[in-house]
Amino acid sequence: MAVAQKILIPILDPEQAAPYLKLAAALLPEDGKVVGMKVVCIPEEDSLSEAAEKTPSDRAALETLKEQFPDERIEFRTLVRVSRKVSEGIVETVQTEGCDLLLLLWKGYASSAEQLFGVTIDRLLEHPPCNIMVVRTPDVFNCRRILLPVRGGPYAEFALEVTSQLARALNGEFTLLHCESPPIPPGYGDRPYLDFLNRLRFHPQIRRFLAVQADPEAAIMAEAKDHDLVILGATARTEPQGFFLGTIVEHIAQQMQKPLIVVKTPQPIASWAIPSRDRKKSLSESVDQWFAENSFHAREFADLQKLVELKQKQGLTISLGLPALNEAETIGNIIGTVKTELMDRQPLLDEIVLIDSASTDDTVAIAKDLGISVYIHQEILPAYGSYRGKGEALWKSLFVLKGDLIVWIDTDIKNIHPGFVFGLIGPLLMEPDIHYIKGFYRRPIKVGQKLSASGGGRVTELTARPFLNLFYPELSGIVQPLAGEYGGRREILERVPFFTGYGVETGLLIDIYNLLGLRAIGQVDLGERIHRNQSLPALSQMSFAIIQVFIQRLQEKSRIELLEEVNRSMKLVKSNRRAYSLEVREIKDHERPPVATIPEYQERHKKQSPAVGIKVR
Repeated sequence: MAVAQKILIPILDPEQAAPYLKLAAALLPEDGKVVGMKVVCIPEEDSLSEAAEKTPSDRAALETLKEQFPDERIEFRTLVRVSRKVSEGIVETVQTEGCDLLLLLWKGYASSAEQLFGVTIDRLLEHPPCNIMVVRTPDVFNCRRILLPVRGGPYAEFALEVTSQLARALNGEFTLLHCESPPIPPGYGDRPYLDFLNRLRFHPQIRRFLAVQADPEAAIMAEAKDHDLVILGATARTEPQGFFLGTIVEHIAQQMQKPLIVVKTPQPIASWAIPSRDRKKSLSESVDQWFAENSFHAREFADLQKLVELKQKQGLTISLGLPALNEAETIGNIIGTVKTELMDRQPLLDEIVLIDSASTDDTVAIAKDLGISVYIHQEILPAYGSYRGKGEALWKSLFVLKGDLIVWIDTDIKNIHPGFVFGLIGPLLMEPDIHYIKGFYRRPIKVGQKLSASGGGRVTELTARPFLNLFYPELSGIVQPLAGEYGGRREILERVPFFTGYGVETGLLIDIYNLLGLRAIGQVDLGERIHRNQSLPALSQMSFAIIQVFIQRLQEKSRIELLEEVNRSMKLVKSNRRAYSLEVREIKDHERPPVATIPEYQERHKKQSPAVGIKVR
């Protein structure tokens, strides 16, 4: 039986971690998983979001370490977590990742006499979140003779599993030292422990079975001289408060210089054990933590060959959809740049598809000349009719796009570069928990003939983000919720409705959050985006449509109740040199159902159950 199925290794120094990864691989079955993590600690007086500056470099260091992992049969993923204390970040990761073994690296000394292994390991050992191994010196692969002292209790079984697995991996053998004094702890009884000892006598890897009636500490220290590695389980005896491994184990750990592994399981056995009081994070802290951990920069994914390898290893296909309406000025440069870099030079994209909304300029002709597929959204799924709007084009694009991962970018970008696309793809390939990714960027605005470095995104700052902060504060860390560059996994995009117009981005963000939670959403800095800026009247209509989406979702969740039907028409103020007048315009986003519910879609994409592979929160 394997010691563990999923091992978490908190890493302090990635350059020193490779031997510990080798040890983890020796303890896992072929379908096991290793999670290497780094905790970024932020002082109480600072916002957790400030860690966003450091997390990219830590992610890069862990990804480099990943290349040194010794066993390709075992999955190895990396995480950077943000917390107030290292121990809190580790416990949270154990819980969210479902790890069953925590492998802790001990430098061999503590920073003060009051500590055994150091403040972080001591805290974790006092209240283990899962099975724990504390390892001093990772070079166990030169150890052939292993000593396992046992004195009974629940930790003995786990210590035996660890010892047996290592002995097989090292092609070694071990001595079992049974210390009969002090007597078997109360509550365990003679017969179960004697049965355990009798089973051990027939263990194939036990070279010697020693039973001694002596001081356990002295016996262990004496026998250790003839062995390369000692594995200790925490004692089963009730100990005074403060001795969370037992006095004997603690004394040996402090005095012995040989390679040492100490194991402990989560079940408390001491009457003095105090239940863990995990500090509950405030909503603001949770958002700050998400911001630091789930915000990326496109440059983190600039190694295109690595992305291609990840795509191939995961057996995924990737589609880029380009929604367009009269974008002849920019569409050629966008297609040419992306196709050259991400299809011709590196096969990251499997297809680039123009989803046109009946352009009257040369947009379609340019796209066809450049050799990409073109669809007119009004002609897709004709039995369901057609509405105006970008959201309609995106909803229908799911029917014609073939990829497992789907990303969209706007087609009015004037400073296009490949990072607009691979920046969105990178987190989806490298972070399996992220199902939906949003782009953000600096948005200059043109005032007259002058280009100001900031000022774009007026609807974002004056409508979308204030409403998110009011009604969906969990999403308040999204920098640009209305950005037109985003993407996700087909299995989630096909399961949420699409608003047909300006409300599409807001609806997707809220619905995916409601379905999967904040951890499933990421955002990536794409640098600077230069595009045409819309007029204030146009932005006013956009805001009007977005507010309607908020109200609709709030009503559905019974968070607000309106006495009358919300108004769908907007009076626009028109002016000429002599007077003002009013023009009434209906502004209403229709809501398309999840495309996976459409029979034609199910047939085309052979979907039996759209929920496969998605963990709904």
